Amino acid sequence: MNYFYKNLSIWLIIALVALLVFNMLKKPAETYHNVAFTEFLQKVDNEKLTKVSIKDDVVTWKNADGIKFRTVIPPNSKALDHLLSHNVTVNVEKEVKPHWFLTTFLSWIPFILIGILWFFYMRGSSQSGGKAMAFGKSRAQLIDPQKSKVTFDDVAGIDEAKEELAEIVDFLKNPKKFTEAGARIPTGVLLYGEPGTGKTLLAKAIAGEAGVPFYSISGSNFVEMYVGVGASRVRDLFKEGKKKAPCIIFIDEIDAVGRHRSAGGAAGNDEREQTLNQLLVEMDGFEVNDHVIVIAATNRQDILDPALLRPGRFDRQVLVPLPDVGGREKILKVHASKVKIGNDIDWKTIAQGTPGFSGAQLANMINEAALLMARKNAPVINMAILEEAKDKVMMGAERRSMIITEKEKKITAYHESGHALVAWMLPGADPVHKVTIIPRGRALGLTMQLPEIERNSHDRTYLFNNLCTLLGGRIAEEIVFNETTTGAGNDIERVSDLARRMVCEWGMSEEIGPITYVQPDPLNGRAGQILSEETAQLINKEVKRLINDAYDRAKSILTENRAALDAITQALLEKETISREDIERIVNNSARK
Repeated sequence: MNYFYKNLSIWLIIALVALLVFNMLKKPAETYHNVAFTEFLQKVDNEKLTKVSIKDDVVTWKNADGIKFRTVIPPNSKALDHLLSHNVTVNVEKEVKPHWFLTTFLSWIPFILIGILWFFYMRGSSQSGGKAMAFGKSRAQLIDPQKSKVTFDDVAGIDEAKEELAEIVDFLKNPKKFTEAGARIPTGVLLYGEPGTGKTLLAKAIAGEAGVPFYSISGSNFVEMYVGVGASRVRDLFKEGKKKAPCIIFIDEIDAVGRHRSAGGAAGNDEREQTLNQLLVEMDGFEVNDHVIVIAATNRQDILDPALLRPGRFDRQVLVPLPDVGGREKILKVHASKVKIGNDIDWKTIAQGTPGFSGAQLANMINEAALLMARKNAPVINMAILEEAKDKVMMGAERRSMIITEKEKKITAYHESGHALVAWMLPGADPVHKVTIIPRGRALGLTMQLPEIERNSHDRTYLFNNLCTLLGGRIAEEIVFNETTTGAGNDIERVSDLARRMVCEWGMSEEIGPITYVQPDPLNGRAGQILSEETAQLINKEVKRLINDAYDRAKSILTENRAALDAITQALLEKETISREDIERIVNNSARK
């Protein structure tokens, strides 16, 4: 019906514009000079008129210059006889007047069209969830439970979060079971975690499983420049929710409206704080919101107001984490069910090769594989295509058209060989999966390491090995060319950050000890600590010592295995990309020599 109202409105606007244009272009009325009746009679007597036209009681004529004149004949004046007696040619015309109803209707057409247009505009606006000029109305989108096709089967890799939310679905389906037991279902559920982990998808799955009305709105939709609008929209949202209870209200990115309230009440935050206050009241105030469950999602749980997180409002806070290797495998299979997949796909290997990937990134990888399949006119997505798609998502698209000199290519090859060889020789470091000197993204080459197991915590040896591996590229350049380049800039940045965190956050320095020194972070609202000059110098000294130790360790590895370094570099210059098996063969051959 909305399409009907929209099309009708368009045609009404066209008709109104056409009418206005017609009136503007209509031939203007002829201009006449009015002449007194006595003067008209004198002209007749003086034989200055030879031809006139009479229409009803009006006589019109033209002079020799074409100027038009007219006069009104009084009733019973016998003017016609007077004209005929002076041999004046008289042309009599009969004026046809339109019916008064038609005249009135034509004059009111613009107003009628405007009225009809306004009526259908208001009706269409009310059916789409809001009325024109109604700023205080909620902008939440109501999703029909019968049309929601997302279920828990579409959500994989976050089984613990699904189990916690299954109770919400059970309550919405069978509330009597819980009320008879004296239990109170959570008023609100907060889903928090990294971006792309599936928080919004979980909320959609709850609506699809429960089969109840589902209101969806973003936190930013509450706050406007007009004071009081956000609070009004919150009231209207919960009012609509109570009418359709049991129902679910989903607020995405709630941190836009639920941040910590300021103590001073700054004017710039008044509207947001009023909106938050109204949300607090609606969730747990004097009125009971039975069977209206609020589900919210955020990436920044740490900045939410404590009053919003207390029991009675968001009773249940569910972490939606990044999936582990088993979860990634399940997620990949869910997305792969929608595309053509070959029989040679090893999902476990792909899952192991995507550490730290979120569900959204895995979905993007499958989509990239489908695009590659279409580009290559392949019948299905095979393992080679999927590996290529994974490399593109992880490392960026290949830049084969980039012009690189032979010297730059050789430096890049030795740089990446240095990373790979140090990582290979250090026990406990993540195994090298692939090395390439094909430019991808902003990098001229890449060394990819894949962990054999999922690590939830890291020991000092593992972190120290990472420092050595990161420094391996720069050291290889020094050993071979006795020169360094800007290619190690990102490596040095990562080494400095990791070493400082080892000293300041994780207590991995014997000199500093198990003390945390928080660095200021204005973007995340972290003030940090004020350090004395002596402490700052000690921290810098320990960070430098840690990096120097890693530097010496990596340099000794590359110096002792110079033959393997040269052999890996030569293989890279020939093939541009080598695998773990290639590196193993090269290192073993070099050791025999």
